[in-house]
Amino acid sequence: MELISETQALSDACARLAAQSFVTVDTEFMRETTYYPKLCLIQMAGPDGFACLVDPLAKGLDLKPFLDLMADESTVKVFHSARQDLEIIWLLGGLLPHPFFDTQVAAMVCGYGDSVSYEQLVNDVAKARIDKSSRFTDWSRRPLSDAQLAYALSDVTHLVTIYQVLAAELVRTDRGLWLDEEMAVLTSPETYQADPALAWRRLSGRMRKPREIAVLMEVAGWREAEAQSRNVPRGRILKDEAVIDIATAAPRSVEALGRLRTIPAGFERSRTGAEILAAVERGFVRDLSQIAVPERSRTRGGGNGALVDLLKVLLKAVAEAEGVAPKIIATVDDLEALADDDEADVPVLQGWRRSLFGDKALALKHGRMALSVERGRVTVRTLA
Repeated sequence: MELISETQALSDACARLAAQSFVTVDTEFMRETTYYPKLCLIQMAGPDGFACLVDPLAKGLDLKPFLDLMADESTVKVFHSARQDLEIIWLLGGLLPHPFFDTQVAAMVCGYGDSVSYEQLVNDVAKARIDKSSRFTDWSRRPLSDAQLAYALSDVTHLVTIYQVLAAELVRTDRGLWLDEEMAVLTSPETYQADPALAWRRLSGRMRKPREIAVLMEVAGWREAEAQSRNVPRGRILKDEAVIDIATAAPRSVEALGRLRTIPAGFERSRTGAEILAAVERGFVRDLSQIAVPERSRTRGGGNGALVDLLKVLLKAVAEAEGVAPKIIATVDDLEALADDDEADVPVLQGWRRSLFGDKALALKHGRMALSVERGRVTVRTLA
């Protein structure tokens, strides 16, 4: 096996794959020491048996033929658990593959469980096994061994069979539209635009005070911008625990910052410490009336904990009966919202999710449906 390292060879390979109805794609990358992923290898395969490995680290290699293939509307691009692969393609060329298919999402719809691994699908669908000895390879080092290349190539060759089986199952069950919402999120540029102004959302946790959130917005935004400009992981700038501590304590002096348990000794007197204190001050001048506590951070009222637990049982029963992963139908947040409000603006009360589960959930909530156990399985029955 040889790595494609010249632009003409890549162009020829992409032209052959573009003639296929679909192409399977995977990438290998490193990001342990960087903010942005470092692309180290591209793997592609087609249903005609052709497969190739591309070396993006090769000097002088132009990846434009690859990006053109990703944008080719006549060929479906198939990935497994595609989010990080798509992020790389977005960073490379400012585009996202289309048409697009994620076998992990499709597998959830086809009853293979939540977030099913590629290895499991290879075992269950392709009836093959993967040699895992090269799983923890440093893909940035050259040369790569034949074993490493074979492992990488297997990530796309088995995917051909997996895609064909899952696509056929979606047609058979008429569930193709069920994937649209998930695929739309994955192929939205907003998913991959790491805006520092939104960095606080992943850390808001259980914060309920607008002042804490205001400080969090500024400190998390500063850290995100700093990590991006220096191309280092967020934790190299400031660990999550420290950002949360700063948002909660809101230190406004060098001494107060130094007293936080998550701040290393002496850190508060550095340039970074001064920038953190400046971010805290920006949080204090924010208009608190314009800061809404995130919905997921609120404690839902009404004593609906028991009802939410019942809805979880119903969700599991419906998912098992329909052969679909619960995660693709509803989240815990959806169930909590539904328990509070019959007309909540959540996916589970819209479209196919409503007909599959949402209406049953409302019926259970209002005593028109009951759960029982028969022969060790939860069953759902409508009450007269």
